[in-house]
Amino acid sequence: MNSASGQCLCGAVRFTVDNVDPKFYACHCTMCLRWCGGPFLSVRTSEPKFEEIDQLAVFDSSEWAERGFCRVCGTNISYHVKGTDQYSMNSGTFDDASTFEMVGEVFIDEKPTSYEFAGDRPRMTGAEVIAKFKDSGN
Repeated sequence: MNSASGQCLCGAVRFTVDNVDPKFYACHCTMCLRWCGGPFLSVRTSEPKFEEIDQLAVFDSSEWAERGFCRVCGTNISYHVKGTDQYSMNSGTFDDASTFEMVGEVFIDEKPTSYEFAGDRPRMTGAEVIAKFKDSGN
């Protein structure tokens, strides 16, 4: 998928992105669970172009990452590793998410026992995810 558009629940924050990877992951880390109320389902993209940037709030959730959300309705929109041009965008905010496909789950060791996704796909622990990113230099 080359480019796509999306918005928050109330429409105050609209965006377009290029280079959307339609394969999405479910993150079960404690921070995402608190932020989303469940797993963060996200696709990787290049840097989004936001309309009405003043309605986008950014929270530094750690030394290395920040999370974007709508100031009006609170919709979580993006996760960004600082110093990179890679973003993870909330798959539910896209105008057309019909081609997105879940291909993996991360931080599976932090997932509550109260839910389970069906299907056979790679599932990685937090330690495995961190090791993979350190090895790839991302």
